[in-house]
Amino acid sequence: MKIIPAIDIQNGNCVRLKQGDFAKETIFNSNPLKTAKKWIDEGAERVHLVDLDGARLGNPVNINIISDICQEFPNVPIQIGGGIRDIITAEKYLKAGASFIIIGTKAVEDPNFIKELCIKFPGNIIIGIDAKNGEVATKGWKSISNVTAINLAKEFENIGVSEIVYTDIEKDGMMKGLNIEATVNLAKNVNIPVIASGGISCIDDIYKISPYVNTGISGIIIGRALYENKISIQEAKKIFQN
Repeated sequence: MKIIPAIDIQNGNCVRLKQGDFAKETIFNSNPLKTAKKWIDEGAERVHLVDLDGARLGNPVNINIISDICQEFPNVPIQIGGGIRDIITAEKYLKAGASFIIIGTKAVEDPNFIKELCIKFPGNIIIGIDAKNGEVATKGWKSISNVTAINLAKEFENIGVSEIVYTDIEKDGMMKGLNIEATVNLAKNVNIPVIASGGISCIDDIYKISPYVNTGISGIIIGRALYENKISIQEAKKIFQN
């Protein structure tokens, strides 16, 4: 089980949002590169980066900062999401050193785009499914579609998608625990490994998800709880080392 720290970037700062609301922003620091180093020094084996400005606007905004992080830590897999809606942008990030690119909005709007990416960049594509009440949200979580998370995920089985990052928007940034039921349900219904995201608040939340390690859940993304020192990467990793 991978423990993956999240670095969300908005206006060049490391921030956390509540329930995906851009107006509910907490700025933790102004140095994403330094933050990445901190999490890697503490034992992170992968880092989750999100260009929030890119997610909102539909094109990459913080690509220079993200490229700097990739180049500074070439031996640590970096997964990147936010505003990746064409092959040129995907290629830029991968050439900059990213190991994985995360596609969200475009996966809903144009499933064939995902197939193209998987052919062109095999092993590098992650689908980001952000859901509210089981329905997929797009465009920086500003729009709710009528597509369910499970139905969307099933469209991408057997085409080469590496993993799915599943985020329950109502839990994200609220420090009230993962939506374990929805996450496990998704993992059990698709043959693509699922990374759980949204709501981790303390070490107890990690213990609660740990019994489901063999159900198809491959990682856990932690955000606000790390920044507020409610949990440490080493502490979380130890649960899965026993």
